[in-house]
Formats: sequence, structure tokens, C-alpha cells
Amino acid sequence: MSVTTGDIAAVRRFNRFYTGVIGVLGEGLVRTPYSLTEARVIFELAQREATEVVALRRDLDLDPGYLSRMLARFESQGLVARERSAEDARRQVVRLTGTGRDVYAMLDERSSQDIEAMLARLPAGRRDRLIGAMRTLQHLLQEPAGRGECVLRPPRPGDFGWVVQRNGALYAEEYGWDRTYEALVARIVAGFAEDHDPRREAAWIAELDGEPVGSVFCVRKDDTTAQLRLLLVEPSARGTGIGSRLVDECLRFAKGAGYAEIMLWTNDCLADARRVYQRAGFELRDEEPHHSFGHDLVGQYWGRPL
Repeated sequence: MSVTTGDIAAVRRFNRFYTGVIGVLGEGLVRTPYSLTEARVIFELAQREATEVVALRRDLDLDPGYLSRMLARFESQGLVARERSAEDARRQVVRLTGTGRDVYAMLDERSSQDIEAMLARLPAGRRDRLIGAMRTLQHLLQEPAGRGECVLRPPRPGDFGWVVQRNGALYAEEYGWDRTYEALVARIVAGFAEDHDPRREAAWIAELDGEPVGSVFCVRKDDTTAQLRLLLVEPSARGTGIGSRLVDECLRFAKGAGYAEIMLWTNDCLADARRVYQRAGFELRDEEPHHSFGHDLVGQYWGRPL
């Protein structure tokens, strides 16, 4: 799908709004003589004892002439000192002076105070939503290579609500399922949260860069059969193997818990999930048409021995 003029307008509208919120349109950042770019250069220089000018220019994607003039101005103000690199005389290194580090400390403190004041105006729930949205924005815009390692962990407080919300939202968006599906998920999750045997039942959250991106449940069907339920992988994390890792963890637990086999119920329209199940050794056992979640569907029962 191509980018629309409406998409472009929405991003520009957000940019105009947020630059006003954080105060970068005034003459100086956080009531100082320094612009946003100058403050960012000072911040980067404060992260280490000395920095090669070439590396600073590359990391911040700054024009060489613009950066050179900025550093010359900082030097005349006593904020930085420049010298030739001891390892390579062709390269120049720059470091903050004591005065420069005092300026950095002032910029850092004022910026933190402004952000604290902005967040303090929001109720706790809206504040959490804002921080979550910011993390999502960073995650979506950063290069894939910058992503960290996926971690599978037990659910923490709030995760069960996330499972219900994301199932309801994603299946409505991708398949047009109505709220009765979210209601089903809510009943399954509530039953697990209220009363489950940790020796024979478990759930996992897949976390990437500190954010939940997937989930799966292993519950008791009967004394000899486990059931895999509510496998979910966020669209941003699909194709990374997270779905297979969740299924494999479910199989490992079910076998260790003493079950002889494991089964699951799905629908034939869920092609991506079906491929994950097939790779894990599940086989189609039965299927039947049904009308659920506002659609005519074909339910499928899959299983495999453990």
C-alpha cells in the first residue's frame, strides 16, 4: 500500500504538535542559549572522555562545515577543547572542559525537570499509555538490526489484560472478528488467572526490547492431554521465529508435566499460525464448519504425541 497524502499530513501534524510540547521552537532549548542540535552535541560529548570529530559527525549525521563552526564556537566559549588524536594524527578529537560539563549538567537537569512536569500533569493511566506509545514509535522507526533478543517469561501483573486486549484488537483488524472473540479470550484468561495448577499449566509472554510481542498458554484438557491456547505474535515481530519459540516452549512444558499428547483448536483462515503448528509436528485431526465471531468459519482440531 502506497503512502497517502493523509499519512504525510498526519505525521507532519504530530511533528508540529510535539515540537511545541517539548519547547524546541523557542530561541533556546530549556531556557538556555543552546539550540536542540547544540544541546545534542553537548550531550554526546558528555557520554565519554574524548570523541573523534569524524565519529561525532557520523553518529549525528551533521554537515561537516556546520559541526566545525559549532565546535569552534564552543571552543571560544571555553566549553570544549580540540586536539589531534594520539592514535592517528590525521584525526581530531574533542572533549568537554569542566565548564562544558557544567553546561551539560544544567541542560540535563532542566530537561528532566520539564519532562517531569509534563508527565506529572497526566493521570497515571494516561502517563503509562503515553510512555507505551513512545516506546512503540521508537520500535517501529528504528532499524531491524537494532532489535534486542527475545525473552520468554511468565506473565506479570497487567500481562493478562494485554493478552485479552491484543487478541481482541488484532483479530478484529486482521480478520474482522467481532467482540465475542475478545469475550472468549477474556473467559479463557480469567479462568487461568483465577485457578490453574502450576505443575501442569503455564503461560508465557514473549518480550522484545522490554515490550510484550507474543503469548501462549498450555492448559489441561484431561489427565493425558494438554491444550495449546491463545498463541499470539504481534505483526511487528512476525517472521522472527517467536511463534515457533512459544510453541516449542509449550511442547517442552507439556512433556515435562507428564502429558502423553497435546492438541489445539484453530480456524482454517489462520494460515500463518497453521504453518507454525505444522513445523512443530502437529497434524490435522478433524474440522467442522461453525458460525462464530460474526463469520462463517471452519474450525480445526490439531494434535501430536509428546
